[in-house]
Amino acid sequence: MIQQNRKRWLSSMPIKWKLTLWSAFFILLLFIAYNSVQYIFVEKWMIGQEKVHIRQQMNDVLNELLEKEVEFAETELPQIRNDLNKKNQKGQLIRIINKQNNKIISVSDGIPEEWIPPKQSALTEIVITDYADHSFLIMRSPITIHSFKGTVEIVKNIDQFKQFTEDILRVFVLSGLGAVILSGLGGGLLAQQLLKPLQSMATTIQNVGRKGLQERMEVPKSNDEIAILMKMFNKMMDQVEQSFHQQSQFVEDASHELRTPIAIIDGHLSLLLRWGKHNPAVMEESLNISYHELTRMKSLVQDLLLLTSAERDGNFSEEVVFQADQAILKTVGKCEQLHPNYTFETSFEGFEEREMMVSDSHLEQILMILLDNAVKYSEIGSAIRIAGYVRHDKAFIEVTDRGIGIPEKDLPFVMERFYRVDKTRSRKQGGTGLGLAIAKRLIEQYNGQITIQSKESLGTTVTVSFTCHLRFKKREAEPSE
Repeated sequence: MIQQNRKRWLSSMPIKWKLTLWSAFFILLLFIAYNSVQYIFVEKWMIGQEKVHIRQQMNDVLNELLEKEVEFAETELPQIRNDLNKKNQKGQLIRIINKQNNKIISVSDGIPEEWIPPKQSALTEIVITDYADHSFLIMRSPITIHSFKGTVEIVKNIDQFKQFTEDILRVFVLSGLGAVILSGLGGGLLAQQLLKPLQSMATTIQNVGRKGLQERMEVPKSNDEIAILMKMFNKMMDQVEQSFHQQSQFVEDASHELRTPIAIIDGHLSLLLRWGKHNPAVMEESLNISYHELTRMKSLVQDLLLLTSAERDGNFSEEVVFQADQAILKTVGKCEQLHPNYTFETSFEGFEEREMMVSDSHLEQILMILLDNAVKYSEIGSAIRIAGYVRHDKAFIEVTDRGIGIPEKDLPFVMERFYRVDKTRSRKQGGTGLGLAIAKRLIEQYNGQITIQSKESLGTTVTVSFTCHLRFKKREAEPSE
């Protein structure tokens, strides 16, 4: 139960505090590890230096005693004591004992002999011992001169060394606590800076709910990961806002376009129900008008489904059509059968051995939309020209008519959904205002481009371009089986 409450408390903790605590914890661990290694190294180094020094003293004492070949007689003891006093240092005891653990001679500077009992040793040894809140470094080494066998002891007070190491440890602990506090403050500031963009993003999202989709994050001038995230968020919001506006416009336009035929059909059906069904002429006229409006509604719904499908489907840039001029001629042939009162002129250049990055079906669909528009807005009997040519790695298709043209002020909008220059005339000709929008969306799916040039009363030229390349070059690039 306690563990569950602890997990729940940790999971509910703000990220800022999590970053602060974890950063302080890891810095503390690193500081403890670093200081521990440093402390152990300093302590061992200082102890090593003391051991080297006491060994050197021991060697000096032993060498002098051996050189003089002393026998530790009563007459020699004053001279030996005098020599040992010269070698002794402050806070140090030098003592010689026999094999019965009896003191032969001893000199001391600040260390009472009773603190360190004499001890016989058959081997050289160095030990550290404590007595009466004091620390001592003791070295014992055996000595044999003629018939004398004993031990030389050197006892050195290392209280200063211990005090120094304790001071170092105290400094390390205090600096560690300071490091924890500073790391906590630094971690808090760092977490605040790191989370500031996220807080700004949360604020922006809240503002989106209150003020609308136009809210954006203020992106800093830096180019780090946070700035990239903020740019991506703004870009996503741009797309969401655009999609929302497109959807709203789509619903408004679709409702407006469907309202008219529905109202017409409703009016004529009401007329028939009231009294028109007894009048054959009125009934025939109402049924013809209702059927015409129903056909237009059917066409509108099909175009809406087609446009939705074009916007939903992914990129088709891997699909190609070979010898596009032949595919275009087939489409033009179908259009000639549908519109025998119009003349279609064709000319192509450079399409041999070329692959154009568009599928056969979509190329036919795009051309049928363009040719249908050209026929709708041209006089009966006029010529419509379809030209194709290749420039570098681009294939261009132009559809030119000599129709009524498009006013300059309307050119930027003709490829938007439901936009029609002359709504009255377009409705009489059966247009839905979706053809160019569908064509534009399909062309963009293949990374192509569509442009329109037109002058009122002189005609319109629609140019479509797709990526193309030589067919044999592509085959060379592909690995052989």
